[in-house]
Amino acid sequence: MDLSDLDFNDPDAVMRAMGGGAGTNLPVPTSLSPQQVRREARDRSKQIFADWYQLRAILDRHAPAIHKRWGKKTKNQRKEILLAVWPNMAATHRPDFAAFRKENERQRAAGTKFRDAYMWPYINLEDLSKPRTLLLFLESRSRKTPDVFAAAGEDAAHLGMVTQAVVPGFLNEYTMMFTGRTTPQTYGELIAWEDNDKAFDWLMSQRGMHPGQGLLLLEMQQRTLHFLVGCCERIMHDIPPEDLGGEQHTIQAQPALPKEMVNGFDSRAVMAAEAPYRVPAGMDLARLESLFTARATAAEDHIWALREDPGYFAEALFELKEHRQELIRHPDGSEHPLFKFKREEILWSRVIGSVVTSAYLSLEVKDLRRLQTKHETNIAIDLDLPEEYLYALLKFQHYLGQGSKGVLGQLKYATCASPSFRPWFVRAPNGDPTYTKMQVGTKPNLQLRKIEGELLWLMRVLWEDGHDLFLAGLTNVVDELERLVHSEPAAKKLLSPYVAENIGDLAIITEAMRQLQIYQPWAASFEHEMVDRSKSIKEEFARTSQPWEALLQATEGPNHGKIMRLGDPSDKKFYHPVDKRRSKENVEAMRRAEENVDAFWLAVDQNLQMKPGNQIESTVLHRLLAQSRTLQRTPEWEDPNASGSGKTAVVDVEGLSRPLSDLYFDLQRRTERAIDHDVATKRVKTKEKTRGVARPQSSVTAPQPTSNEQDPQPTFSVDARALKVFRTLFYTPSLSATPGEVPWTDFLHALASTGFKPEKLYGSVWQFQPTNLDVERSIQFHEPHPNPKLPYRTVRRFGRRLERAYGWFGGMFQLAKKDD
Repeated sequence: MDLSDLDFNDPDAVMRAMGGGAGTNLPVPTSLSPQQVRREARDRSKQIFADWYQLRAILDRHAPAIHKRWGKKTKNQRKEILLAVWPNMAATHRPDFAAFRKENERQRAAGTKFRDAYMWPYINLEDLSKPRTLLLFLESRSRKTPDVFAAAGEDAAHLGMVTQAVVPGFLNEYTMMFTGRTTPQTYGELIAWEDNDKAFDWLMSQRGMHPGQGLLLLEMQQRTLHFLVGCCERIMHDIPPEDLGGEQHTIQAQPALPKEMVNGFDSRAVMAAEAPYRVPAGMDLARLESLFTARATAAEDHIWALREDPGYFAEALFELKEHRQELIRHPDGSEHPLFKFKREEILWSRVIGSVVTSAYLSLEVKDLRRLQTKHETNIAIDLDLPEEYLYALLKFQHYLGQGSKGVLGQLKYATCASPSFRPWFVRAPNGDPTYTKMQVGTKPNLQLRKIEGELLWLMRVLWEDGHDLFLAGLTNVVDELERLVHSEPAAKKLLSPYVAENIGDLAIITEAMRQLQIYQPWAASFEHEMVDRSKSIKEEFARTSQPWEALLQATEGPNHGKIMRLGDPSDKKFYHPVDKRRSKENVEAMRRAEENVDAFWLAVDQNLQMKPGNQIESTVLHRLLAQSRTLQRTPEWEDPNASGSGKTAVVDVEGLSRPLSDLYFDLQRRTERAIDHDVATKRVKTKEKTRGVARPQSSVTAPQPTSNEQDPQPTFSVDARALKVFRTLFYTPSLSATPGEVPWTDFLHALASTGFKPEKLYGSVWQFQPTNLDVERSIQFHEPHPNPKLPYRTVRRFGRRLERAYGWFGGMFQLAKKDD
């Protein structure tokens, strides 16, 4: 059909031209008239504000009593009240997700059985029967006018809209307005394009809505507010409903709601679960900067630990090996050809390359995720954003999208091969042991328990990054995944620490996406605004990411064979018994491991320097390695009884430091001047010194580390529980013993006692935000899993991270006096 012949005011004709209609997956929307829309909008708006005024009056006068009565009721009693007001209420959290899994496209198009679940996913027994959620819902909806929740209401029904389970009516050439309208007469006002020149622009910029969507929003708000009023009437059943908001009742002070926490601290998962019941938050750029700065610092510390700590390096290799898809068996149960033909060295080659590449690229993201321009956000809602600010936001959004693709790909690869998920998958056969592009799928007729099935479905929606993820929304799926893991111990046990860390990285990206999404009303127009700016933003991203090509091939090139030989941990060359008592044998083993890890990284660095046009100097990695940080190295063993005084000598077993910048700059200088590979390699070997502090090179002036004497630190008076943690964090190893494990809750308590505010993010990530400290940046640590205690090796690394980040050391902490 010629589109020029179509009547675009006839939805039935348009849908038939697109192949829709009865018996297809494209339902036909109901045609609406302006008179019908205005009449329905006026009636619903009038009822919305009537219920809102009543709800506010009730909460003004009875909030303390409602809080008290609701808190005293059992869970079953709370469910009875909820079901009396909203019969057949959905039983579980996110009932729209459950409905999406139960129906296919054809069934939804023919008429869904779960309209309530798609329209009101936040109305469910699992969430609202909790002691806090309904009270939070009542408080937020009674204190802010309905227009404040317009964008949030549309977002709540997102899955129902995009899956066409809920189909708005159709009226062309009109716009319905909500934002900033606080009276029944103006709320949901219908404006014809021919009557107002700005009406079409308001629709395109998403400051207004299509009339069909607007009517759905009014229906959602009307039934929600009527439900909340009904809950109040049931709770306060001894007062006639018509008297609840009357002036005969005294206005009361509003009670504070207790927070729901994890280990006594804030949780991002809890806040996300409560978001539909809260007042919509505004975009918090300061929080975003804090999150990404802390994540970048964690990436830097990861690079540093891989270079400094042979034990950490070996653990990273073995952990990644346990998440390689070569470990997934063939459908007949046979192993990968690598194991059949005894070619494990190829597997280690892939593992070593992956560790180096992923560590380097995680660091590079530091420069991508900061908004450099921060305009004041007190812009009138009917005005456009300044172009510079808008471009910065759109660029940030694009970079987040690109970053999420990398994390999702890594999540897919690692999760399928992780120990818990591996038995559920099979690998397509291929007899070539060098073949790396494996096809992996779930076992035929796989039978899983309910929690396992839900977890696998969510993970597959994420890593397949396809139609289902587009429909459900990345932030929604990550929120639901964290809720499942948080509420179901069986689901948490299925996630390995490595997979949990990947989920944490993805959650930081989705938190930034969420912050952009709630920047209303401007966020609704980002897709439209991106059209004219897409080309320049993509070109800028390509220029920024060009130096990463060299990092992707960090282990490939002239030194590849040497790097693989030096990095293979199977011969225990990285055995580093730092958690054992000091003895001659243990000290010598530590020194050998440190020499081996130094030799590996020198070979990797040299390999990068020798690549023509590698642009390494423009990377964050180069700037990190050029810093004045030092590697801690173990000095030679000295007999503690050889002092001649008859007393045991105090041996400084960790007092040797080594500036990496000296070595790195010297390597760069000599590589650039090398005539050939052999000469360069020979000169590098002359610097493999492990005794004493490396001498600075005359041709390069590297910044020197700052000592504690040069940078005075405060003294913290803490309780005995916290002091025990800090003494372990900054423990000086002895000849007779090493400290034991530290409970994670004790670690949280210790950092909180110094002025940090811990917050549980997603996966295993915790963010520690300084509050009463003379420092600005936050820091992130991973919660141990599944064991709730930190082994000494991990505690030692945490201590070194705190030392590098804030200059902390053991002498800063003392036991508080009783009167303190």
